[in-house]
Amino acid sequence: MSPREKATAPKVTVPKTPAPKMPEETGRQLRTLAHDLANSIETIMQAAYLLSQMELGDDAKKWAELVDKAARECARINREIRDVLRSNT
Repeated sequence: MSPREKATAPKVTVPKTPAPKMPEETGRQLRTLAHDLANSIETIMQAAYLLSQMELGDDAKKWAELVDKAARECARINREIRDVLRSNT
């Protein structure tokens, strides 16, 4: 099919099959774990912030930045997990 034919061809949409809902108890347990994980990540982020406020050597600053960056990534992933849980329970 040429690019011109592709542009004018009718679009076919395939209905999405809804994902099966997870058992309620499983969802509850996962939400609890995600909440607890968020609390631990917040503690790490606060500690990294406090470290960044101290006078540190160059190597120690790099390690503190690495911890902060990793904690922020963990927080992002945890938010995504919680979003998935909200949509599947």
